[in-house]
Amino acid sequence: MTTADIMFAQPGKPESFRDHEYDARTILWALLAAILIHLVVAFLLAAFSGVFSPSVPFEEKPAELTFVDLSPTSASKNSAFMETDESKKAPEPKDKTFESNANSIGASELAAVGELPLPSQEGTARPLMDFETHPYSLETKGAQPQQSNAAPQPKQMTAPQPAPITAAEQFALLTQKPTAALEPPTAASQAQSAYRSMKERSRISGNITSRGISAVNALGTPLGRYQKIVADSIGSRWYVYVEQKRDLITIGTLRLRFDIDRSGQVKNLKITENSSNEAFANVCVQSVLEAHLPPIPEEVANTLPPEGLEVDGLGFIIFPNR
Repeated sequence: MTTADIMFAQPGKPESFRDHEYDARTILWALLAAILIHLVVAFLLAAFSGVFSPSVPFEEKPAELTFVDLSPTSASKNSAFMETDESKKAPEPKDKTFESNANSIGASELAAVGELPLPSQEGTARPLMDFETHPYSLETKGAQPQQSNAAPQPKQMTAPQPAPITAAEQFALLTQKPTAALEPPTAASQAQSAYRSMKERSRISGNITSRGISAVNALGTPLGRYQKIVADSIGSRWYVYVEQKRDLITIGTLRLRFDIDRSGQVKNLKITENSSNEAFANVCVQSVLEAHLPPIPEEVANTLPPEGLEVDGLGFIIFPNR
């Protein structure tokens, strides 16, 4: 053998080993193909199951309609409250959009330019619905708050920016006793209260077409008259307390919710909004807790839930000086 005959060679694999290797590759590819087919089939079944599967029978129910009671004999059960000046009460209105302490018939000073059941008028752009402007006045000693409806509208006053309240002042405010001027009226007193809240004519755009002095269509109800008692009792105290603490409170809005039980006691009082300070919150809470409310009349209590009358969103506002 010559050197030219010498070669580097790798021993060959036996024939049987190559056959086994080929079979293993075939099985692997077959397994991968089977998995892919199953995935495709599962996807197609999921995509088209809603088309080919039979619809599930369901129980048919009649269409439900909600009706609003617009009958001429009563206001809607959930009518919003709108206070009516007793000196301006009118005959029973044909449309009873609001609930109130006295009847009023809708009228507008301007042509209808909005969609709400309100009059249209010029005024100050504030989140209130006051139809006229007048300062607040407090009730005379011994006078009974004039009866009226629903939770009082926000009370408004103007106040300068105060100095920060101290911890000692906060404690004194919380523990302060009511003054003699705010003693509750006797049940026997029938004199009409001289109290009225401050109002400033608001800019309003409504859909009332009848022309006249601004008013809404409202029906006087027993509930409305009791709610006006609540508003007057709280409001008459609130103005006094605000004047006493004017230098401690800041501008802002506070809203409360609470229940009045059948005996006239305030329960479950909570602050739901406060953009002012703690001193203002204390004044508002004090005004409600010291309101000495009379028991809810039986004819009203029988229409209320066991918790009594719910007052939700009672608002108090301090506006900045202009």
